[in-house]
Amino acid sequence: MSYLIGVTALWAFSFSLIGVYLAGQVDSYLAVLIRIGLASLLFLPFLRPHAVPHRVKLLLMAVGAVQLGLMYIFFYQSFLLLSVPEVLLFTIFTPVYVALLDDAMARRFSPFYLLTAAIAVAGAAVIRYQGVSESFWLGFLVVQGANLCFAVGQVAYRHLAVRLLAEVPQRSVFGWFYLGALLLVALAYGLLGTATLPDTGVQWGVLLWLGLVASGLGYFLWNKGATRVDAGALAIMNNALIPAGLVVNLLIWNRDADLVRLASGGAIILASLLVNEWWTRRRLPGVA
Repeated sequence: MSYLIGVTALWAFSFSLIGVYLAGQVDSYLAVLIRIGLASLLFLPFLRPHAVPHRVKLLLMAVGAVQLGLMYIFFYQSFLLLSVPEVLLFTIFTPVYVALLDDAMARRFSPFYLLTAAIAVAGAAVIRYQGVSESFWLGFLVVQGANLCFAVGQVAYRHLAVRLLAEVPQRSVFGWFYLGALLLVALAYGLLGTATLPDTGVQWGVLLWLGLVASGLGYFLWNKGATRVDAGALAIMNNALIPAGLVVNLLIWNRDADLVRLASGGAIILASLLVNEWWTRRRLPGVA
């Protein structure tokens, strides 16, 4: 859980950094390409090509292409249609996708995970419920595309790591995850992108931060954390990004925020996490 909490604090800055400094100013496909390219470079020195079979490499690349590459393509486009608070609002459905996908992959149905995820969704809705812009429907669908890709990647990596990567240091193979994403976004940029380059030092600095820290370290630690918690806790931590992102927005960029809603929604999300932990210990007495 400590990995997920740490990355949540790290990622809290990403929403505002993209919305304030990159959206509409730097080509979204190019921004994604630079970001994933930097993350790939960070892990290439650790890559051990013979650590896993070719089949596992391809699976890792496929997971990276979906969770990171395709997700970012949707995610960056959403900032052209929606405000930062609206993007935050529409991410509240990710926990439901995580809970349902994890059950589907395990060929079971655990309604309690869905219940705790729904409680977290309710908490997020309390925080960010507001009127929406004219781009609501298209923006909503674009963000759901990003949410679904992120959920698929998390669940797939969690199951892959348990079955095939248990004896391998994850840092020695995680480069394949980024390379899969890089191939996809390079193709997308070649087909759809433009040469709208960053033209300020701030924009380059934001891309360096997002590429090396938020993506490079962030996704490695998040996926590693995802292998150490149950599906319910993973689903709930997805929504912890919402209050964290809003706090950053409020304190640094002085965006309007309802502090009563923020505190109330955060308390509901925390309650859903505590309920999930209680149920897990009750179901599995040996869990510490």
